[in-house]
Amino acid sequence: MSSDEPPPQDPGPGPGPDRDPAGPTGKGKGRRPRRTGWRRLIPTWRMALGTLIGLVVLCCGLFALGYALVDIPPANSAATAQSNVYLYANGAQIARDGDVNRENVQLAQIPRTVQHAALAAEDRDFYSESAVDPKAMLRAAWNTLRGRGKQSGSTITQQYVKNYYLGQEQTVTRKVKEFFISIKLDREASKDEILTGYLNTSYFGRNAYGIQAAAQAYYGVDVGDLTTAQGAYLAALLNAPSAYDVVAHPENKARALARWNYVLDGMVKKKWLSASDRRNTTFPMPKEAKGAAGMSGQRGYIVQAVKDYITSNKILDEDTLATGGYRITTTLQKKKQDAFVDAVDDQLMSRLDTSARDVDKNVRAGGAAIDPATGRVVAMYGGVDYTKQYVNNATRRDYQVGSTFKPFVLTSAVADGSTTQDGRTITPDTLYDGTDKRPVQGWDGGYYAPENEDGVSYGDITVRTATDRSVNSVYAQMAVDVGPAEVKRTAVGLGLPENTPDLTASPSIALGPATASVLDMAEAYATLAHHGRHGTYTILASVSKDGEKVGLPERDTRRAVDREAADTTTSVLRSVVDSGTGTAARAAGRPAAGKTGTAEEDTAAWFAGYTPELATVVAVMGQDPQSGAHTSLYGAAGLPRINGGGFPAQIWAQFTRTALSGTPVGDFDLELEEGAGQPPLLPTATAPGTSSAPASEEPSASDEPSGEPTGEPASPTDASSRPPESPQTDEPDPDRPDEGDGGGDGGDVLNGLTSPSGPRSPRAADR
Repeated sequence: MSSDEPPPQDPGPGPGPDRDPAGPTGKGKGRRPRRTGWRRLIPTWRMALGTLIGLVVLCCGLFALGYALVDIPPANSAATAQSNVYLYANGAQIARDGDVNRENVQLAQIPRTVQHAALAAEDRDFYSESAVDPKAMLRAAWNTLRGRGKQSGSTITQQYVKNYYLGQEQTVTRKVKEFFISIKLDREASKDEILTGYLNTSYFGRNAYGIQAAAQAYYGVDVGDLTTAQGAYLAALLNAPSAYDVVAHPENKARALARWNYVLDGMVKKKWLSASDRRNTTFPMPKEAKGAAGMSGQRGYIVQAVKDYITSNKILDEDTLATGGYRITTTLQKKKQDAFVDAVDDQLMSRLDTSARDVDKNVRAGGAAIDPATGRVVAMYGGVDYTKQYVNNATRRDYQVGSTFKPFVLTSAVADGSTTQDGRTITPDTLYDGTDKRPVQGWDGGYYAPENEDGVSYGDITVRTATDRSVNSVYAQMAVDVGPAEVKRTAVGLGLPENTPDLTASPSIALGPATASVLDMAEAYATLAHHGRHGTYTILASVSKDGEKVGLPERDTRRAVDREAADTTTSVLRSVVDSGTGTAARAAGRPAAGKTGTAEEDTAAWFAGYTPELATVVAVMGQDPQSGAHTSLYGAAGLPRINGGGFPAQIWAQFTRTALSGTPVGDFDLELEEGAGQPPLLPTATAPGTSSAPASEEPSASDEPSGEPTGEPASPTDASSRPPESPQTDEPDPDRPDEGDGGGDGGDVLNGLTSPSGPRSPRAADR
């Protein structure tokens, strides 16, 4: 080593490139290698643990802060809800619904099975769980975010807090308050006290708040007398009162029954009900409820229809509407509303004698009128009195529409350019075979041969005349020619709901087995009156609260069918009024188009018609006031039977005449398919066992059929142009449907009210 070089320096005990990381002694700990690159982004376990602890501390702090800041408030205003005010279009008051129907009871007054039913429906672990269920709340929020509709994760405690202390608004602030108040309440009140409050504040529909009011509203008994089955039904209502009221909405019975079964099955699962008692439990049909005295006459029907419209269109939910304070202006016009009541009273009710004829007790009537240009419902007749007949006959969907459906078949045929089985374009002048019980051709679904009214055979007749006389054999064949699925699509496009019961894609669709409401049919006929342009109906002009307007849905308008198709149907339906089954409608004194119809077994008779200014549908129905079962109208008002051309057409005519008084008489402005403007020529109909010869002449050998169409202009293709018939045998066809399939049109007879052959047996109804 050079003497000029400095002596080597000891680097010390720390690690170096040539030193043991453990230090000179091998016992010390060296520094960890520095993290480089992407590894620097990965948190260490110390960081993760610190973050987790921080979050826990933060949540605990927020919980403590919320618990300290949120106090249990006094009862909200829903405990003394305001009135909702319902108004005519001109501002005149229709009704107020502000008398809250509530009577508090103690838990000891409520049968244990009824308590358990409520728990099985809403919160089966109520007595063992905490006031809130975070897991259920997170699950509900997740399902809501995934588009499965608004989900509820609330316990009974939370629901009671919402009902009694807070409002129904769906906000984060309200949910946070509900969370903390529920926890505090659970510490300050017993489970029994909370359940009592819940059962006394919950809304059950029919303006019934609390279990006692619900027991009276649905079964006419005090809560202590409720059976297990009845308690389970009331518990089912808690989920959706209007949807599960099987009296107000018979079409929803399947849904209500499923919910009722869910409640009972839950009681068995929790061992609150034995399996044997469960098997012996039958569905307890609620009574036909009585409305509040302030809802007498048409007022209750209108209020309920408006409520249903508001909630079904999601303008307000039931709970929010029930808090009251809303000013609701309808589209109903008082003059027209009064005219409807007068027409039903004058033409129908005044002719009933319930002391002399029991069947007269079963007679019901419903009606609705729509302005075709705006879609506004201007009048609605729900029944004789809301406090006596609770169900709204204008909105119910449980009676067959009969032959009022046939115009939809014709409209579909013209719109689609459909042809007969032998290739002829379907027009009002197209000849069809109107033979009674003629099997339809071209249908792969089995044998179908509908009966005409009173078994009348017409031979070859035009579509126009078949419409005038409501010939089932012709229209069943036309439905096959057009395609039943296409007919259904057209009917839905015109205004019938997609889920209309018994709107089946089969030949019987033409005969009207579908159970649409009077209001549904008025919407569809308004589309025809508006030249094929459809707009959903509305019954609301405005809704406001505390001076603030509530948003209403925009009217959806679109072309359902081309104008030529709608106007051609209108032309044919004018013939029905001028010389067919609907001649009673001529008393309106205006150009009119319409169609009669009768349900199978004569349980309902219809007239659906329109002028250029107004589309109106009237139905007369038979229903047992005790059981609610549909009954035939045979013998009502002392007549052999009631048909669409009788009371319904007469009511329609008087109402239309009065409702449009002072309005200039306008004619239809029609753009027609070729041949649609021809006047009808009526055929000579032949009933079984009768002769078609005039009454003043004796039949002779020369009166044998000539083979030419009777009462129709000669066709270039003659009778041979009609679709070929399959040979008929006396052997039963296993594919043939029951005679009752396909609906009925049992009232479309030649003189409107009665048949020349007198009353028929129920199974002889026009199918």
